Amino acid sequence: MPPVAKKPKTPPSRPAKPRQDEVSLDRVMKSLGDPVRMSIVRQLLDAADGEIACGCFAYDVTKQTFSHHVALLEEVGLVQGRPEGTKRLLSLRVDHIERTYPGLLDLIRAAA
Repeated sequence: MPPVAKKPKTPPSRPAKPRQDEVSLDRVMKSLGDPVRMSIVRQLLDAADGEIACGCFAYDVTKQTFSHHVALLEEVGLVQGRPEGTKRLLSLRVDHIERTYPGLLDLIRAAA
């Protein structure tokens, strides 16, 4: 019997950015209810150029847990990531947030 060829492993794909009408305010608010996720959003709000490399955030959870929190923020459309060399830079989707949830970022800033 010939050996069975193994399928090559493919990395998990990132979820596509949701359309504005696919994410409820309830989901967005729940995502911001977690202190780690709120901290990520606040750090991005304070970033001088609006982007931070994933490895440069201040957090006290494991990398895997941090990645999970980032993925949830991406799923609800609050943050987006882009590769740059060996890094992955995160930024807030400010235009989307202001258009869909006017005043939300101001509330987050004021509550800091």
